Amino acid sequence: MKSVLKIIVIMMSVFTASLAMPAHAQLSIDITKGNIDPTPIAIPDFMSTDSRGQQIGRDLAEVVRADLERSGLFRALDPNSFIEKQTNIDYAPTYADWRVIKAEALVSGRIVVESDSRMRVEFRLWDVFGGEQLSGLRLAATPDNWRRMAHKVSDAIYTQLTGETGYFDSRIVFIDESGPKTDRKKRLAIMDQDGANPQFLLTGPSTVITPRFSPNSQKITYMSYENIVPAIYLLEIETGRRELLGSFPGMTFAPRFSPDGNKMILTLAKAGNSDIYSMDLRSRSTTRLTTNPAIDVSASYAPDGKNIVFNSDRGGSPQIYTMNADGRNVKRISFGKGRYNAPVWSPRGDKIAFVKSTGGKFHIGVMNPDGSGERLLTESYLDEGPTWSPNGRVILFSRETRGRGGKNEIWSVDLTGTNLRRVPTPGSASDPAWSPLLP
Repeated sequence: MKSVLKIIVIMMSVFTASLAMPAHAQLSIDITKGNIDPTPIAIPDFMSTDSRGQQIGRDLAEVVRADLERSGLFRALDPNSFIEKQTNIDYAPTYADWRVIKAEALVSGRIVVESDSRMRVEFRLWDVFGGEQLSGLRLAATPDNWRRMAHKVSDAIYTQLTGETGYFDSRIVFIDESGPKTDRKKRLAIMDQDGANPQFLLTGPSTVITPRFSPNSQKITYMSYENIVPAIYLLEIETGRRELLGSFPGMTFAPRFSPDGNKMILTLAKAGNSDIYSMDLRSRSTTRLTTNPAIDVSASYAPDGKNIVFNSDRGGSPQIYTMNADGRNVKRISFGKGRYNAPVWSPRGDKIAFVKSTGGKFHIGVMNPDGSGERLLTESYLDEGPTWSPNGRVILFSRETRGRGGKNEIWSVDLTGTNLRRVPTPGSASDPAWSPLLP
């Protein structure tokens, strides 16, 4: 299998930074509340002295604009409104020209194509009203990796202005769906977080479901029905090497990695009872964690690995429960009206995302780990399968549209519930899983 990612070689250096200046406070963005008025930011095309670099500079700047816009926290200003045309990023801009168009931040960038195998990207972030440079960054990679470099630039800007780690240099694994519902083909695919560069990870028509990333981001687990009996596989994304973890004659549900990547948690149906098990990936031994006669499914580890959230109908309807990683101290945490499913712990540890069905509608929601603070972020005919961005700010999920022409799509929503967007895919798509930030 051809490698799906050319590993980028990055050299970073902050060539000037004024990180503690009072001007920075003017650009600090409150990401805990709905941002009704996104921060205006000017991102001119990155300049270059040769034609190839100029094209890359235009494309790279467009990706950065799109990344930041999609976050809902920034508004990229129209380049046609720019007054100053910078020619050298090593000199401070004419701040007055940028204040006139209401830009609060300015990005100045440069592309230097050194050879067919090496390109350098440099940029500076300016506080327009404070009249100071906030940060600068230098990256190096092959020219065909310009899109990854754009996401790196977006992450650096996002981090500088919000104080949180970015999430743009990451990928999404998902299920590509084709054919009629009575004969649906489900194939394992991967793409950049913005929907770019989609490609299949496996050849053949076998039905594949529930892909999940390892914490190291270069390996995934998934379930396959290629031999009728459900089987769990590990797949190394870069090499295409596949490893069978086990075949299970009963029903098997949704394997997920532990935070350290050494274990997997899943549901196995044995003797008519569905319980949660952990599997040691080195010894392949399994340990039963729940023993209730109810259906226990959709387990997800807390980021510290000490606790597990899961779904169970032991109380009469599907609800959300937590327990210690060894299966002790089980607690119900959802008590609202409706049915709760598919809980997933945030990588920050402060929230649990879930699916709730009530009143004939489906919702993606979040709550605190003790069940308090429940908020519903979406509402539709069918929303399911939440997965968190690496920084715990955004949730991806599957949405099925109603009617004969309906199809499955991937959507995103942030924690405010105000920034709902569709993620482009080649066709119908479901069951997304967000990777950690790429190395």
